Amino acid sequence: MTAPHGRGLLHLAAAVDQRGSFDAAAYVGPAQLAERGALDFVTLGDTSGRPGPDALGVLARVASATRRIGLVPTVPDIRPGSREVREAVENLDRISRGRAGWRSGGATAGAGTEGTLETTGTEGGDEPRRGTDGEDGPGTGVGGTGGAGGRDTSYRVDYRGGTFSVTGPPTGPPPPQGHPVRVVDATGSSVRRTAARYADVALLRVTGPAQARALRAELRDAAAESGRAPDTLRVLGTLTVDLGDGERAAEPGHGGGGPRHTPRGPLYRGGPVGLAELITLWHESEAVDGFHLIPAEPHRDLERLVNGTVALLQHRGLFRTFYPGSTLREHLRLARPAGRYAVTR
Repeated sequence: MTAPHGRGLLHLAAAVDQRGSFDAAAYVGPAQLAERGALDFVTLGDTSGRPGPDALGVLARVASATRRIGLVPTVPDIRPGSREVREAVENLDRISRGRAGWRSGGATAGAGTEGTLETTGTEGGDEPRRGTDGEDGPGTGVGGTGGAGGRDTSYRVDYRGGTFSVTGPPTGPPPPQGHPVRVVDATGSSVRRTAARYADVALLRVTGPAQARALRAELRDAAAESGRAPDTLRVLGTLTVDLGDGERAAEPGHGGGGPRHTPRGPLYRGGPVGLAELITLWHESEAVDGFHLIPAEPHRDLERLVNGTVALLQHRGLFRTFYPGSTLREHLRLARPAGRYAVTR
């Protein structure tokens, strides 16, 4: 399915972070609202070391109250051999029946922290993990014996979050998606090439379509150079949106195709219609494949985003009105992968 201007339908995601909210139930309503708008996924930041909700635990609760929306927590850094958190993310994929993704800890919008992607080795060597993706059959990788070279690659999972824990040896079927969708902030030059090689979704914090277009082209070229099809990478602009002005025109510096730079990242301040115009312009000019939108005021701006901006984009035929599939990879039109990778810092 393509948009009227010939490009594929755009992709939209929203953050559901709420300042000072510790109750997992408080995040169910915002996620359901985003699902009513048919957004690809919602994100929830990591609060490791700070008071706040456990992102994995909250989205595990949200999974049972939603049916289609993708769920992408920011998780503590996943390093080769750091299987506890990885298993917890894979368990979220099972709970949600294939709707999980993850972002590396610290790589939140405006934080200025980049992650580095690399392949994950087995317990006794550098070979990529096999076995749990259902590609190589039982007994060939993590979670049992008889891995590469006959090494014992069994391990124990012991992840305990504020409201979500996984302990003991890996159990259950492989994750429905093969591995959850990998989301990384690719704004920094130090992470861009590895993000192009391994990420499923790359986020860019930029203030103009020309800059976004150049970075998207760089990511796609780097993906091709690594032997990867560029169309298997989705590039989304990350943008904080302040829709408190209702239907008023965007403030100077916020409209005209570009948001304003702030210490916390790019910011759009205006109305839902103006935001729809910005999204349309960037997408039609091939600057991005879509947007990851962060409501400045969580409840007010998410409601105006879904019922205003998204509804207008749907009316114009630029964004879907229903989910054609059930997994996050289907929402993003990404194939189920054969291998798995991890993020480290």
